[in-house]
Amino acid sequence: MKENQELINKIIEAIQDKKGYDITTIDLSEIPSAPYRHFVICQGDSTTQVRAIAENIRNHTREELNEKPYATDGFTHSQWIVLDYGQVLVHIFVPDFRSFYQIESLWEDALREDIPNLD
Repeated sequence: MKENQELINKIIEAIQDKKGYDITTIDLSEIPSAPYRHFVICQGDSTTQVRAIAENIRNHTREELNEKPYATDGFTHSQWIVLDYGQVLVHIFVPDFRSFYQIESLWEDALREDIPNLD
């Protein structure tokens, strides 16, 4: 569990480094049917920013923790990019897609933490 928190912290740093905002972490570890232990969800203002955030997460976690995602999806259109780190799944959205899919509402019974935006 400690290694997951270290990874989550590095992911949050990488998001904030590229001015990603409205970061939410969801701890799914107490839900037996959950496909992952943690979600990290954030957004950027444009597809360019969403792609930059995702690339920065990949680079930052590889350089700092020697961790690479097992899989990625969404880089083609960059409206919703997903990075799969095994126990941690990262969702990076443009605002319209985040509002439409409302990922956070799917796991209302999980522990949620909203990370304050850096201004």
